[in-house]
Formats: sequence, C-alpha cells, structure tokens
Amino acid sequence: MRYFIELSYNGEKYHGWQNQPNAISVQEVVEKALSILLRSKIAVVGAGRTDAGVHAKQMYAHFDTDLQFDRSELTLKLNSFLPKDVAIQHIHVVTKDAHARFDATGRTYEYWIVSEKNPFQNQSAHTVYKKLNVDLMNLAAKELVKYDDFKSFSKTHTDVKTYICKIEKAIWEQKNELLVFTIRADRFLRNMVRAIVGTLLDVGLGKLSITDFKKIIESRDRNNAGTSVPGKALYLTAVTYPTETFTTNG
Repeated sequence: MRYFIELSYNGEKYHGWQNQPNAISVQEVVEKALSILLRSKIAVVGAGRTDAGVHAKQMYAHFDTDLQFDRSELTLKLNSFLPKDVAIQHIHVVTKDAHARFDATGRTYEYWIVSEKNPFQNQSAHTVYKKLNVDLMNLAAKELVKYDDFKSFSKTHTDVKTYICKIEKAIWEQKNELLVFTIRADRFLRNMVRAIVGTLLDVGLGKLSITDFKKIIESRDRNNAGTSVPGKALYLTAVTYPTETFTTNG
C-alpha cells in the first residue's frame, strides 16, 4: 500500500530535504526512522526539494509497504524517535498511484523579514535595516501573476525541462513585527522564491523600477535578477492535492 506522511520541520540543521552524499537531510532522517520502526528498508519521496536551511510547516512524502501497522501508533513512535526539529502530523492512506511530488496541484511559501535586530528571530527571519517601499514591492509582485516563464529566477545548471510555473498569488503583508511575503503556485523552480524575494527587495530599496522588474522576468537571464536571500527565513507552508488522492479511510 502507499501512504502519505504529513510532516513539518525546522530546516536550520539540515542540508535541505533531499538526500545528500556528505550532508544530513530531512529525507534521510525520516527514511531511517521509518526503516527502523517498520524493520524494513523504506524509501520516501517528498513533495519537493527545499534548500539548505529552509523550513516546512507542511510537507508531504509518500512511501510504500506491505506491512500492517496502526497509523496513529506509528505516528507517535516516529515523533518519539525523530529529532526534535522534525514532526509527523499524520500518516494518510492514499490511492496506490498517488505521488507526493507529481500529484501536488499547489505549493505555498512564506518569506519572513524583520526591520531591526530581534533576538527571537535571528534564525527564523531575514533582517533588512533600510526602509522598504512595501507598496512598490506589492505592485511589482502583482506583475508575477501575468507571466509563466521564470527562468530569470531559477538556479542555473539544473536538470529542469521547463521553466513554466503558474503563480496564483504573490503579496507582501505586515504581520506584527514580521513583513511576510506569501507566494502560491502550481510548482516552483530551484531557488525561485529566494531569487524573487531578493529582486523585490531591490524594488523596495529603490534600486529597480516596476519596468525594470518586468524586463528582468522577460530577459530569462538569472544574472539580471537580484541576489538570493538567505534560506533561514523561507517556509513551505502548504502543499495541496486533488481530493481524490486521499482514500475515504485515510
């Protein structure tokens, strides 16, 4: 049978989600915990690749096994076994061909910014001391939904076959001491959100105009976009699937 694990993690100590030859990943610790508890070699496939230091408030991964187990009991055992910075929320029964990555219809990210030194946000938000023109940043963000090719914001030398993404939402909002950028799309390219945020910050700092921002998108050249912001302030907050992915007893 195929199962979806719904989990969250603080990515500070991990070299991203995906297994790495010489660095610890979230995928590695989840696979190890499952394999030990189920006494069988278990491989998991995640909904996407979060970069080093990036966090997830909601991530999904699927695994296959013929072993019988109580899902609630296994969830409790996993949470006892896993490090404190990785938590399992649910184990779902899904259709046999459901795929955590390819069946996802939407993903939402947040990027957190603070404007002054904050000892409680050092490892969870990016500090920008200079005054930002948030209204201008939101005008630029609105332009994103008008385009579908985001090669300008993609990490170079990747193995992707297409740079087409459908962005449904992109907005900056002040939430108490945090300035939060929320972006939702059907898919994201490697490093895409961090590159978009870095470029929008250049708009907010007066380094780029709205016209400049649009020209960067249309250029399809990563060299024209802004610097990627640190991963520590990026959060995968939601992954969505068609309702039929989950079985009635899942």
